[in-house]
Amino acid sequence: MSAGGTGQAEPDRGEAGGVRTALAGLTTRGRSFLAAGIAAAICAYVLGQSDLLRVGLLLAVLPLLCATVLYRTRYRVAGSRRLSPARVPAGSEARVHLRVDNVSRLPTGLLMLQDRVPYVLGPRPRFVLDRVEPGGRREVSYRVRSDLRGRYPLGPLQLRLTDPFGMCELTRSFSTYDTLTVIPRVEPLAPVRLSGEARGYGDGRQRSLALAGEDDVIPRGYRYGDDLRRVHWRSTARYGELMVRREEQPRRSRCTVLLDTRGIGYEGAGPDSAFEWAVSGTASVLVHMLERGFSVRLLTDNGSSVPGEGADGFAGSGQDSADAAGLMMDTLAVIDHSDGTGLSRAYDLLRGGNEGLLIAFLGDLDEEQAAVVAKMRQRSGGAVAFVLDPDTWVRETPDVPGPGARHEERLRMLREAGWTALGVPRGASLNDLWRQADRERSGLTAVSGEAL
Repeated sequence: MSAGGTGQAEPDRGEAGGVRTALAGLTTRGRSFLAAGIAAAICAYVLGQSDLLRVGLLLAVLPLLCATVLYRTRYRVAGSRRLSPARVPAGSEARVHLRVDNVSRLPTGLLMLQDRVPYVLGPRPRFVLDRVEPGGRREVSYRVRSDLRGRYPLGPLQLRLTDPFGMCELTRSFSTYDTLTVIPRVEPLAPVRLSGEARGYGDGRQRSLALAGEDDVIPRGYRYGDDLRRVHWRSTARYGELMVRREEQPRRSRCTVLLDTRGIGYEGAGPDSAFEWAVSGTASVLVHMLERGFSVRLLTDNGSSVPGEGADGFAGSGQDSADAAGLMMDTLAVIDHSDGTGLSRAYDLLRGGNEGLLIAFLGDLDEEQAAVVAKMRQRSGGAVAFVLDPDTWVRETPDVPGPGARHEERLRMLREAGWTALGVPRGASLNDLWRQADRERSGLTAVSGEAL
């Protein structure tokens, strides 16, 4: 749950501007009273009727008095907004809570509350609030929903204040706004064995040995349970506290998820398009791998990654895993097509040396780019590719000759290079493909250890 901003409207600059604002806020009733009062005053002057003059003055002064009082008291209303939650998957609802506080010593009149929301989140919400007593508050809420991921501003909040006689209406806008982040849908994935590494972090993990030389040891502070035979006495004497040798350090299994964002690789748009499926699949795999304890890295075709991501990606453990997933979801919420035409940049940035698992979500590939993807297999411990079939995603009937055969040829090239390559037809379930990739890979190599 995220707390939104609280604020008051900025006052108009100058008395002249304030007078114009107050007079511009006169309603039809207020303008009618003012016109009738002026007309009565003119008639009283012409006819010499003093009683009619008093009636005319009363009619003319009443709307002006209401506008003046409303203008001078309208800054004493505070508003705030809360989002619950502030990050929501596409297709799910979030609730927005609005609160209005009367911080003046006088009761308010009728309040009309309106919040600005983008059209993709639904209609603009409007509420009518009865008078609010001094120091009182009113709370209302509304729901927003979007099938399109992205970051959407909510606000600023607008209040329309009226006097008890309905002579004047003034609109004020608060300066604060909040942002609702709509992240990709995440599909739960079954635990399968897709790589030769035993687990994300445990008995089957890789270890990097500390340098053996006495002068090369990097000590750390003693922790309860450390073997006293590992005490480094020279560092203990130097730092004045018990220090132990770091003889070996665990290294997490790594997983790189590659998302092809090339605009030429996808056709169509909207929440059911091929590109949105690829983004949702990327999000699902990232979350799944983080939950399994892997160090996860997100990579795109143009080489960009998540801000704040380390050289080995984000580590999946406890609260750090949740924070890392949040950062990645925020990045995927706003990711869009790139102008690039190739995947060579991603190939150059992949770590060398047979380290970790590579999972790729790819759009349409020509022969040159399929060759580049095939070479990526040499820079990973295991490789799984989900290649979206452009023929089935664009056309209602997938049995059109031509592109389908080319798609199968690209899959064959990847499989010959050692990839576990699967075609993704329209409406496919990622979890079913995930299990299929496990079955196909298990048929090629023996897998030991526990599931991912």
